[in-house]
Amino acid sequence: MFRFLLCISLFTLANATTAQLGIQDYAVVWNTQSRNASESMPVGGGSIGTNLWVENNEALLYFSRSGAFDENNTFLKGGRLRIRLYPDLFANGSFQQQLDLQKGYAVIRTKNVKGTAELKVWVSVFQPVIHITINSSVPVTTEAVYENWRFADRLQKGKENNANSWKWAGHVNVITKKDTVRFDGNHVLFFHRNADSTIFDAAITQQQLNTEKQALFNPLKNLTSGGIIEGPGFIAAKTGDGIYSHTPFKSWMLKSSIAKKQHELRVVLHNEQTGNINTWFNALQQLVQKSRMEAEDQAATRKWWQQFWNRSYICINPDKKGPADTAWQIGRNYQLFRYMLAANAYGSYPTKFNGGLFTVDPVFTDSTINGTPDHRNWGGGTFTAQNQRLVYWPMLKSGDADLMQPQFDFYNRLLHTAELRTQHYWNHKGAYFNEQIENFGLPNPTEYGWKRPEGFDPGMEYNAWLEYEWDTVLEFCMMLLEAQDYEGTPVEAYLPLIKSCLVFFNEHYQYLARQRGNKALDQQGHLVLYPGSGAETFKMAYNASSTIAALSTVTQKLLNAPVHLSDEERRYFESFRKRIPPIPYMQYGGKTTIAPAQAWARVNNTESPMLYPVFPWGIFGVGRPGLDTAVNTYQLDTFALKFRSAAGWKQDNIFAARLGLTAEAKRLTILKLKDSGRRFPAFWGPGYDWVPDHNWGGSGMIGLQEMLLQAVDDTLYLFPAWPKEWDVSFKLHAPRKTTVEGIFKNGKLATLKVTPQSREKDVVNLLQ
Repeated sequence: MFRFLLCISLFTLANATTAQLGIQDYAVVWNTQSRNASESMPVGGGSIGTNLWVENNEALLYFSRSGAFDENNTFLKGGRLRIRLYPDLFANGSFQQQLDLQKGYAVIRTKNVKGTAELKVWVSVFQPVIHITINSSVPVTTEAVYENWRFADRLQKGKENNANSWKWAGHVNVITKKDTVRFDGNHVLFFHRNADSTIFDAAITQQQLNTEKQALFNPLKNLTSGGIIEGPGFIAAKTGDGIYSHTPFKSWMLKSSIAKKQHELRVVLHNEQTGNINTWFNALQQLVQKSRMEAEDQAATRKWWQQFWNRSYICINPDKKGPADTAWQIGRNYQLFRYMLAANAYGSYPTKFNGGLFTVDPVFTDSTINGTPDHRNWGGGTFTAQNQRLVYWPMLKSGDADLMQPQFDFYNRLLHTAELRTQHYWNHKGAYFNEQIENFGLPNPTEYGWKRPEGFDPGMEYNAWLEYEWDTVLEFCMMLLEAQDYEGTPVEAYLPLIKSCLVFFNEHYQYLARQRGNKALDQQGHLVLYPGSGAETFKMAYNASSTIAALSTVTQKLLNAPVHLSDEERRYFESFRKRIPPIPYMQYGGKTTIAPAQAWARVNNTESPMLYPVFPWGIFGVGRPGLDTAVNTYQLDTFALKFRSAAGWKQDNIFAARLGLTAEAKRLTILKLKDSGRRFPAFWGPGYDWVPDHNWGGSGMIGLQEMLLQAVDDTLYLFPAWPKEWDVSFKLHAPRKTTVEGIFKNGKLATLKVTPQSREKDVVNLLQ
């Protein structure tokens, strides 16, 4: 290995614009209309995502805002907007729809013998507003038709319940309550106000927490989600009905009062828990007033997008510029997915792994589900940590720590609930977070089990996949500490969360040991991590390596972090660190590998947690001791080989990159990040979840980043698993508030810039 000293000149001004030029090259352009919503284009920003497409000479738009949960915890869309022009400038002419990543908007251009039109859609980063402008060469009359499929109470049937928190509960009739929609003057007003009884109330009773109910966080009570559609010169016209993709709807039309060459429409969305609907409505009206300051808002939004693209990028084979080149395609799709993540930069809830803000009618993903556009498998208000983590890990190297706050806040606001549950069920300290958790902090009630054996521990899920899996919260604790290291993110407000999550394991496994016998620790003075779980796969595990790696890494990171710990706390966590058992090993063909656990009773899923000490925990890998052991595990472990895949949440591409296995990392990254097969290249899935599959995209991002740059202690390894034949222009972030940017061309590093300059000495170029 050669320590690369920066005698190379710093970036010239031309090189400094590489990001902007590369991002502009990645604009998605369609020259024909779409067949249906599955061929839609994502447009988003701030906390709102829309799906935009043109079908049968009409522009259509689905829209969603973070946090819009109904009483069943379905994540509701705001509705669908249909736009028609008279005269029809779409028919029998030229057509183009383009997503301009650099500026954060989409534009539709059309031309026929009657004239030309340009329809632009952009979402404010700083206000919950969708802006639509129409400019035409001839005066046009515009119809804006709001369509709502929740116009009446709807009984959810069969697989439709996979979209809510009841899932396959067979003992209740699950009903989606109707919305309120009406003309409000010359506006369309729509909203869904949750009924008094919600899934929260059912879960509280089921999980024997009625005595604690008033102290628990309830995000569904009195929640209203909705908005207003308006535009200058538009007036209320008429109502109607119809069917789109098997789903009936009712409609409310706004129509321009006169034909003219310029039209503007705004969709203003607002979600809030209020004591009465008037309070919610007054707040919405204030947002409507702010939304009319369009020029100022658009300038701020464009500036945000420019800064967003400048802070990080990966452009592969930039000279080839076309999806025919697989490597260029991978770089393009990396950027497209990062754009999709930015749509929920400042949402009230984390980006959902199972579709984010960009789901459409379920029949286009699964033909057996004739549900509404609100559908997604694995719930709307249910957050599955094993999946969510893959959405958020890549944001460190991409410099997007600010986008991580919704995920950090998700756990932090549930801390009291998690600690209260521990105390209630087992009378000890610590925060108890399940792997699959509702937005109110309890296990999903169906996964918890409606039919449970009498006397079964009420604190436990009665579930073969999820039992004893409660270590996944530690990845978010680690992300917090890493965000401080990477970007200086303040973590003091989150320290109680991190400490309490560690305390739980120290307290709970001693508690369990005392239930079984006289001693709380084993003969080496270590915790007995039994029963445990190696992800959802190795069940009833004894000392799972994934849990051990998590506890060891987070505890050490906390002790080393520049945060305030009292002397008593420091002694506590030092003592706890010494109680964590060592990682177990096993043999394959006489070679040592990392074991999934010391022992396990059964294999329940297809994850490879024996490689979690490689990622996310970084105990093994390039530049670390025991690399050969980890490579043996990847290459020899029969479970790891059997489970290997690039679909969905599989992370073999990340393991390969972390281990410096360039050919494997390349192969799997191509499978991860190549075009999705759908019209929008980054709408991967469904994998194991839904479309677009955000943990598919997230794991692809992580793997590509790890191929380029890995941080090991103070060393920055460049190109640890990078194919020499791929040219690349990149800018990535690293610990100690560091950025590394450069151009690798024709098998050589052409330019490199490290900020701060003092970190130059830490760079090792593995392709030198």
